[in-house]
Amino acid sequence: MKKVKLLALLLSLCSVSAFAAGNIEAGKAATEKNNCASCHGKDYNSPIDPAYPKLAGQHVDYLAQALKAYQRGADGANGRGNAIMGGQAKALSNTDIQNIAAYLHSLPGSLVLKK
Repeated sequence: MKKVKLLALLLSLCSVSAFAAGNIEAGKAATEKNNCASCHGKDYNSPIDPAYPKLAGQHVDYLAQALKAYQRGADGANGRGNAIMGGQAKALSNTDIQNIAAYLHSLPGSLVLKK
């Protein structure tokens, strides 16, 4: 009986984390609506300027945290200052951020770890 309860608990936690991860299709729609590719490249792996980050394949948590930091701005705690990204991020809801992060994470990227 304890194994059944433990299994049920684990399954419920998995479904909650899957929900919290964001919706990839909604994220794709949000990136198109906000024209993210205009700076980060059509594949999100070839930005128009080398100073702009590659987003494809990046970690979900990093992407979400970065967007929230742009919402806070340079004066906010752990905020980031960039006029373009600040303006873009301020219009996003928490759900939008999770969806965008899930979508960008799902894309094949060229990011590698140096060993």
